Amino acid sequence: MNRTATIERKTQETDIRLRLTLDGNGQGQRNSGIGFLDHMLDLLAKHAAVDLDVEAQGDLHVDQHHTAEDIGIALGQAVDQALADRAGIRRYGHFTLPMDECLVTAAVDLGGRYAFEYHAPIAAEKIGSFDSELVEHFWQSFAANARCNLHVVLHHGRNGHHIAEAVFKATARAIRMAAEPDPRMTGIPSTKGVL
Repeated sequence: MNRTATIERKTQETDIRLRLTLDGNGQGQRNSGIGFLDHMLDLLAKHAAVDLDVEAQGDLHVDQHHTAEDIGIALGQAVDQALADRAGIRRYGHFTLPMDECLVTAAVDLGGRYAFEYHAPIAAEKIGSFDSELVEHFWQSFAANARCNLHVVLHHGRNGHHIAEAVFKATARAIRMAAEPDPRMTGIPSTKGVL
């Protein structure tokens, strides 16, 4: 399978080019203009085992919101496009990940419908210069555009950096599991026959 996608998203707020190969190994360059987000995207690529290139120019003189949101949108669109009709995939994935004092569970259904539940609060408003509320908003934007159910739960944790990192790693691992080809599944992974 050639499960790749290229998304170009240009608005009055951002200009993004994103390339994704689902069956990769973490290669690529991430240049969002937001150092912490690039770090999270590096973790995502490695733990989802995808190749990911992101080039983004955004209105960072305003704040980081539009850039983080639009990269989430573009990544979701890329996953949706690369999965095509979603035949032969596992569809469901979940992962519980420890990150120092944090424990996060992420579960995903790549079934073509959007739902999002996020319960991983970060007490601090900032992680360095990054707006911590954008962790949740990134994944909400992703889930809506990947057309998936995504549930994220922080069981315990205190450090904002660790919580964000655990969320990205756990979600990446869940996506990896759900998007993997299932050798026992022929056709669409649904009794409906369509996703």
